[in-house]
Amino acid sequence: MAAALRIQSDWSLALSRDEGEAWLSCRSPGKPTLYGSVTRRGLSSQGTPDIAASEGFLVQQVTKKSILISCPHENVSTKFLAPYTTFSRIHQKSITCLDISSGGGLGVSTSTDGTMKIWQAANGEIRRLLEGHVYDVNCCRFFPSGLVVLSGGMDAQLKVWSAEDASCAVTFKGHKGGILDTAIVDRGRNVLSCSRDGTARLWDCGKSSCLDVLADCGSPINGIAVGTADDSLNLGMPEKPPSEREIGTEGKMLLLAREDKKLQGVGLQSRQPVFLFVGSDAFNCCTFLSSTYILAGTQDGNIYQLDVRNTNSPIQVIHRSGAPVLSLLPYRDGFIASQGN
Repeated sequence: MAAALRIQSDWSLALSRDEGEAWLSCRSPGKPTLYGSVTRRGLSSQGTPDIAASEGFLVQQVTKKSILISCPHENVSTKFLAPYTTFSRIHQKSITCLDISSGGGLGVSTSTDGTMKIWQAANGEIRRLLEGHVYDVNCCRFFPSGLVVLSGGMDAQLKVWSAEDASCAVTFKGHKGGILDTAIVDRGRNVLSCSRDGTARLWDCGKSSCLDVLADCGSPINGIAVGTADDSLNLGMPEKPPSEREIGTEGKMLLLAREDKKLQGVGLQSRQPVFLFVGSDAFNCCTFLSSTYILAGTQDGNIYQLDVRNTNSPIQVIHRSGAPVLSLLPYRDGFIASQGN
């Protein structure tokens, strides 16, 4: 595994102040972490920030929007980029969830300030305030159309909203505890949710009804993901014929990231267990990298990569820090992870 060079604080401080400082660290598996800092000393003759690094690190290139820093001892380098843009007026407190529409024009986000808002992705202009949940809203996502939003809250309600006029078209009730995550099946005639009550449910948007309880784990389910399973995987057979209202569930597997340290795979149409993997701590999130490979993150900072055809042992376990892994997203040939540090 390659060494990792990271910056410990918001390095834009070093660009925006006459004298700014940011901490650096370079971590290589099995070796002590190297620590250092970068400091701004004013402007260079070319008008770019004059940045100096402490011993063990080299500043190789500086522009108004990036800093390229290397750690010669580990033979690694990283380019740190300034934000393309920053929207500071959408929410007043921490953002808990966000999504961007398929066309890229709109964003939706929830916050610990108790609000859920739709905004222009280009300039952060607030377009809609989505009001109707009681207590905190935990999760939000756009349907593939980009015109509809799905949300879940601590009030145990799942809601479907119009992004055009902020009306709530559907409210699903049935969970006995706060909803922690959602997923959308294909184009969205069916949606999925998981809850603190330990269940995962399949819903019919057209009839505003619960089609089935897919799993009852006896432990909170913190995250879910749905994806097409590898053809060689046995997803099991349903005990009864699926409802005609159930659309697009065949050949798919549902991942459950559970509080009781278990990652579970369930045949979406069959409702049958496919695998059960025990990790080091509570699982917070999960995602599909492909029909074969999946990722899941734990409270103690581990990211597990598994092959769904054989989950007896992980392909690899990535551990950058002990901070909780809060979300995972496939990106190009790899993935993006967010942690609680």
